[in-house]
Amino acid sequence: MSKAGKMNKVTTSVIRKMKEKGEKITMLTAYDYSTAAVMDEAGVDIILIGDSLGMVVLGYDSTLPVTMEDMLHHTKAVSRAVERAMVIGDMPFMSYQASVEEAVRNAGRFMKEAGAHGIKLEGGRDVAEATRRIVAAGIPVMGHLGLTPQSVHQLGGYKVQGKDDTTAKRIMEDAKILEEAGAFSLVLEVVPATLAAEISKSLKIPTIGIGGGVDCDGQVLVTNDMLGMFEKFTPKFVKKYTNLNTHMKEAFVQYFDEVKKGIFPGKEHSF
Repeated sequence: MSKAGKMNKVTTSVIRKMKEKGEKITMLTAYDYSTAAVMDEAGVDIILIGDSLGMVVLGYDSTLPVTMEDMLHHTKAVSRAVERAMVIGDMPFMSYQASVEEAVRNAGRFMKEAGAHGIKLEGGRDVAEATRRIVAAGIPVMGHLGLTPQSVHQLGGYKVQGKDDTTAKRIMEDAKILEEAGAFSLVLEVVPATLAAEISKSLKIPTIGIGGGVDCDGQVLVTNDMLGMFEKFTPKFVKKYTNLNTHMKEAFVQYFDEVKKGIFPGKEHSF
């Protein structure tokens, strides 16, 4: 994969062509070198350093406390591991809302300092100008509509978005605004499958669903969720492909037992 990866680098044009050909796009989150390396070798198309790291790595109750320095630190680690996948840095809360100038500057840091290939930011028409300016600076932008965790208090909690005609219409309008602003793709989080399908058909840019149904052009999950490593809560849209927490706990208990009993280290582990 590594040699082929260098010849088959995933770029914005590759992502757009995947939508045109009807080929599904895969995206997962990663926050460290080792995980990103395995993910890249497995063939995942886009690796997102999500601000979800605030909850699944740093132990916060939400994504809001995550800083630019947190995001840059983890993005650097992922970028060092990746040869083929497109690396997207998630713009944390208040890194782009205060001003367009600050948004462009922080987006540039993801590229210049951390080696990302693009950024993701949440919001619709309210971030359209920032999207235009960031794209104009040569930085690919992934949009994010529906349930936007950075606005969770304004939305009234982690709820399905776009269930009524008014909000569904607004999300559709925002999707088209972001496309016109130059976004190369769009995450649709926790929206009705019918709405996500309609948006996907209406846009030329690909949609990536997380709780948006099978008709999105691609899918994304938080890796810690799909590997069974985060147990505080499990959203309905998460499929657990394994349960690493159980395996890790068994290994830790066995290690503890063997050390206490003098079984480890054995002669084969000693010099």
